[in-house]
Amino acid sequence: MALYEHVFLARQDLAQAQVDALAEFASKIVTDGSGKVMKTENWGLRSLAYKIAKNRKAHYVMLEIDAPGTVVAELERQIQINEDIIRYMTVKVDALEEGPTVMMRKSDRDRERRGDREGGRPDRGDRPDRGPRRDREEESN
Repeated sequence: MALYEHVFLARQDLAQAQVDALAEFASKIVTDGSGKVMKTENWGLRSLAYKIAKNRKAHYVMLEIDAPGTVVAELERQIQINEDIIRYMTVKVDALEEGPTVMMRKSDRDRERRGDREGGRPDRGDRPDRGPRRDREEESN
C-alpha cells in the first residue's frame, strides 16, 4: 500500500465538533477500504490567503494515510460531494513524518514566544507613569 498525506479545509462557520465528525468520516472511508489512518492532526481555524467561496478562514485537518490508490480515489470523490469542505489536496509521500508535523511545531513555538505557557504575557516590570493625556499631546506639538 502507498502512503499519502490528505489535507482538507472545512468552512469557517462549522463548530469544532462538526470538523471532528468530518475527520472521522474521512477516516471511516479509508478504514472501510482496507486502509489505515496513521495520524490525524487538526491545525485549527486559520486565515486563508484569499477568499474561497466567500470564506476568509477555514478549519485545516490533515490525515496521514496508508492505503491503496482506489481508496484515496473514493475518499476524494466523497470529499468533493461534501458541501462543508471547500478545498482538499492529497499528496503521495515516500515516508510519513514522525512526531508532530511542521504546522503543529510552529503553533507550539509561537505559543512559547507569546508566553502562553506561563499563563499570559510575561511581566513587563515596573514602568513609569506616562502622565495625563493632555501633557503628552502638548509635548508632541
